Amino acid sequence: MKDEQLLQGLEPIDSVTAGLPTPPRRLSAGLRIQIRGRSIKLRGLKRPPKGLWRWLLILGPGLVATSAGNDAGGIATYSSAGARFGYDLIWVMLILTVSFAVVQEMCARLGAATGRGLLALIRERFGIGWTLFIVGVVVIANGGVTLSEFVGIGAASELLGVSRYISVPVCAVLLWYLVIYGSYARVEKIFLLMTLVFFAYPVAAFMGGPDWSEVARGAFIPTLRFDSAYIFLLVGILGTTITPYIQIFQQSSVVERGAARHHYGPERIDAYFGSIFSNLMSISMIVATAATLYAVAGSSNIESAADAAKALEPVVGSSATLLFAVGLLGASLLAGAVLPLATAYAVSEAFGIPKGVNLDFRRGKTFFSIFTALIVIGAGIALIPNVPIFPLLVGIQVLNGVLLPIILVFILLLVNDRRLMGDLKNSRACNVLGWGTFLLIITAVIIMLGGQLLELFGIQLFGQ
Repeated sequence: MKDEQLLQGLEPIDSVTAGLPTPPRRLSAGLRIQIRGRSIKLRGLKRPPKGLWRWLLILGPGLVATSAGNDAGGIATYSSAGARFGYDLIWVMLILTVSFAVVQEMCARLGAATGRGLLALIRERFGIGWTLFIVGVVVIANGGVTLSEFVGIGAASELLGVSRYISVPVCAVLLWYLVIYGSYARVEKIFLLMTLVFFAYPVAAFMGGPDWSEVARGAFIPTLRFDSAYIFLLVGILGTTITPYIQIFQQSSVVERGAARHHYGPERIDAYFGSIFSNLMSISMIVATAATLYAVAGSSNIESAADAAKALEPVVGSSATLLFAVGLLGASLLAGAVLPLATAYAVSEAFGIPKGVNLDFRRGKTFFSIFTALIVIGAGIALIPNVPIFPLLVGIQVLNGVLLPIILVFILLLVNDRRLMGDLKNSRACNVLGWGTFLLIITAVIIMLGGQLLELFGIQLFGQ
């Protein structure tokens, strides 16, 4: 009864909003009500953000998803490209920036148009057989990248003077505990702050004193080498730039965000900006490494994290190893939990299995088992003695490059399905760029695998 009397005492002063069931944000910012003769200002709804704050809110899943590619495997691959071939692979990165942006935008559009993740759409449109096949591809690709994160944790800790036989098991248990018991989000910001060390790469790219005419030549004049190491690294760059898990993460994040198909514009901006920003960072890694390693010692292989850290010496001098270790550890920890979790979500989504860290173990048995298995296997393999760390990291990115065309075909088929997409169906320009990206990747993969297959029969297709 008291509640009814209180409600009767509410007298909206703003006559425009008095008859609306839900006042619009623009009009409700300064709304006052009368409660028993007292005027009180409502503060629950605020004016929509403008200017810089508006853009910071827009930039979300796309920026996070694309930046995730600059993890342990990405750093190893881009650094190896700069140390081995100088500036000669920058042109590939420029082409991939366009391709990456187009693919990420298609995934964001799929999520906004359908409200469902990639694997759920594959199950609905192509059946259980193809779903099982894609789940296998996703588990292999993401499992490999998860392994690379624990290898990165071990490499970073050894630069800091801690044995990987201590750091890797401890970090595996810590990440498992943080995710399962719901406190990962609290420390995620700390891991993210640690990765800000890699913002030193653009500075190092300038302070390393590169020959800018050579940088321009490498960027705008394509250089193709009939060389097995060159083709191998080219496929690795493709795999670490347009990594399969990034597409799955992008689409799922847009779905989670609840983006509406009729207000899709901000997600497009987010996908484009994230792709461009991420690849500028990647290009700066190549330039910095080429200026400090390739220009000094000529073509060389990066065999350890200490070798890669030298690219930061023009910026921080003798502290390069310490800062690189902190950044590598943060990047690896950040992705070390997200990748197994994203894989568990994707596989559960594909088969309609209950998923989520808020479930108890009985209801989420399959979900938690997948997550735990990836953590255990990734950490276990990373502890194998005498593993060549950086060659292994690059090799995993090459594996991603080999598997990428399979995922890309399904994305292109789905985004061209008018029944799903309606007016958000792919344009002709997007199809040209999308299928062009597929042809670029599949051609490089066929050349690489064909050359390696012929070598088994004693036929040398490439130079060494």
